[in-house]
Amino acid sequence: MIPVPLLVCVMAAWCAVYLADTLLRTSVTHRISYESWLASRGLMLSPFHLRWQTTMFNRLFAYCARINPRALYLWFSSGLVFGIVAMLGSVVLLVKTLQQTLAQMTTDNPRMGGQQTLQVVVPGVNLPTSQLAYFFSALLLSGVIHELGHAVAALREQVRVNGFGMFVFVVYPGAFVDLFTTHLNLISPTQQLRIFCAGVWHNFVLCVAALAFLFLLPILLFPVYYTGAGALVTEVVQGSAADGQRGLSVGDIVTGLEDCPVRGVEDWSSCLSHLSHTPQTGYCVPVSSLQPSWAHGRAFKRLDGTMDCCSNNSLTDLCFSYMKPQGRNGREREYACMPVRKMVTGTRVCRSDADCAAHSNAPSVCVTPSLENQTRFIRVTHPPNTHMLFVGYPPHLQYSVSLTNFVPRLGFLHLDLPIFLETFCKYVVSLSGALAVVNSVPCFALDGQWMLNALLEATLVTVVTDRQKRELIGFFLLLAGSALLAANVALGLWMVTAR
Repeated sequence: MIPVPLLVCVMAAWCAVYLADTLLRTSVTHRISYESWLASRGLMLSPFHLRWQTTMFNRLFAYCARINPRALYLWFSSGLVFGIVAMLGSVVLLVKTLQQTLAQMTTDNPRMGGQQTLQVVVPGVNLPTSQLAYFFSALLLSGVIHELGHAVAALREQVRVNGFGMFVFVVYPGAFVDLFTTHLNLISPTQQLRIFCAGVWHNFVLCVAALAFLFLLPILLFPVYYTGAGALVTEVVQGSAADGQRGLSVGDIVTGLEDCPVRGVEDWSSCLSHLSHTPQTGYCVPVSSLQPSWAHGRAFKRLDGTMDCCSNNSLTDLCFSYMKPQGRNGREREYACMPVRKMVTGTRVCRSDADCAAHSNAPSVCVTPSLENQTRFIRVTHPPNTHMLFVGYPPHLQYSVSLTNFVPRLGFLHLDLPIFLETFCKYVVSLSGALAVVNSVPCFALDGQWMLNALLEATLVTVVTDRQKRELIGFFLLLAGSALLAANVALGLWMVTAR
């Protein structure tokens, strides 16, 4: 569902900007000075599109193009090879994504949505508003690096760069370079390919660099942050299952969920997934501490068929089930309503009575919380505090807190710095990789159009001597690529906003 408040704010902002622009352009007293001000600053304004262009970076581009010509030749030649491979790979990837989208449209399985390789991103729909700063910053950085590749490659091939600029289209930022078309048409198709492939090549390199930084982050931050000691709580959702006096607090380090050790965020997620897909853990308690259900009323069935024996809706008692020690063949099941914290504090986990007998001299039985289907009882270990006891659906606990692997060595260090670096790197990897894929597609108005045209001119000139026939072949290939990309975007957008 499209977030109406966000849409209204965006529309209102653009309407206000366009209205002010229209009033100034039609004003007799301010029109000339306003247009001169826009031209002097390289600004252009149209509905839902703001563009800025400058020549201030031309010297920087020229300096980069003169650094080690031999190395740059090898660098952009590698980009040429990557661009051709990426063009073919992007088509295969889009075909696969389209098949996944169509399969998702024809099934009611909600898990199919997470299997898509590429997804359309709509701020406020499948992108939380709290992540918008990361998203737009990473998108702008990816666009700038992309255009930097084009500019340096063009200058190396003796093509003039008229300027560099940035733009905002609706809410999406981007960048561009303006190349001198006459120079571009005079060079060979292979030289053109080096220029056109440089953008996606630089996006790929940025993606790899961000991925490497992400993996090396524990080493880079080792002097001030350490990892492997547990998952550090950085935020607790107010009113959630983890909130409260005996819940989790910011700064707590979670080291275990039941008998599953937690050394980091990945362990936290895997332990919760494991606990939610395995039978409820039991606990070894002395036989003498058991209090049969008749002391609190007879056990009764819930609507889902499970048993309960605590009829007073107590927040401190919980119904446990166990095999009655004196039962015939040890198969009679009894239920006991017991104070939960007292019974499970310091006790060993078990799956059967045999587990308890192997580790205790006193007569003990394995008692298991009798809960509703999919509900679990989980002890959360966060020393030096006592266990946090959770009863509910395990994913609810996962969404109740924000965690990080990085624990500061010094008290004044901010808990969110590693999270910021991790999140930003993940967005750079995703968005820079996505730009490399999308711009490689042989599609009108994208880099893939010029890459395909230059590739056809470089390879088919001896096979198809008629230039018009080569252009016709390129046109139909571009038409097919554009239709493929448009189908992915349209269906992906529908899947995101309609469900």
